[in-house]
Amino acid sequence: MGYLEGFGVTFRKWGEGVTTREYRAGRGTSSKGVPDPNDQKAPKPERAHGRHVLNRYEDGMEKCIGCELCAGVCPAKCIYVRGADNPPEDPRSPGERFGFIYEINYLRCIHCDLCVEACPTEAITETKLFEFSFENRADAIYTKDELLVDDDGMPQKLPWEDWRPGEDQNTSGWMRATAPAGRAAYENRVGWSGELGYGVRAPELGQADSADSAPEEDANDDDHSDSGGHH
Repeated sequence: MGYLEGFGVTFRKWGEGVTTREYRAGRGTSSKGVPDPNDQKAPKPERAHGRHVLNRYEDGMEKCIGCELCAGVCPAKCIYVRGADNPPEDPRSPGERFGFIYEINYLRCIHCDLCVEACPTEAITETKLFEFSFENRADAIYTKDELLVDDDGMPQKLPWEDWRPGEDQNTSGWMRATAPAGRAAYENRVGWSGELGYGVRAPELGQADSADSAPEEDANDDDHSDSGGHH
């Protein structure tokens, strides 16, 4: 194709109209100070993977024990964890150790959810929030202080994040509660331990909230174990 033919393709495309959709979220208010009706986000799937949170048990104890399994399994090498021994006078987690340092570099994270799969204590899950942008590289590296839920169990909401109602609901932890390790025998069983601010998350939509609904031979199998409770 020559130069003139190439320009012909460009000119023809101009007449076909715009194919790019405008992203309408994050507008806030209009120039007159009233809510902008176009400030809407597109609906997200129930299993959407977004910004992580570090969870607490219902008694306020941190779920993270600093085992570093999430960092080890991360294909993007975006997680850095260092554990420390729990101080006897003020333990942070129910175990012997807690996550002393926890960092996620969101310039690398691909939201694959493998960290959630690997975590033995259900400490790390992903919310539905993905509208967060940074003015500098340092803001993209979230520390434990930013990732750990507050005293009410709610995610920390940072200035550059556009949180909307419901984006903290039905996180990856809620999804994994019904089928640990993907075993069909665990469907309909609540295996996820309670979380501060949410309690025990119900099974997925359309499934019964019953720990006795799994086949009897599977429920009594010594090789199977629920993931609920302190570890």
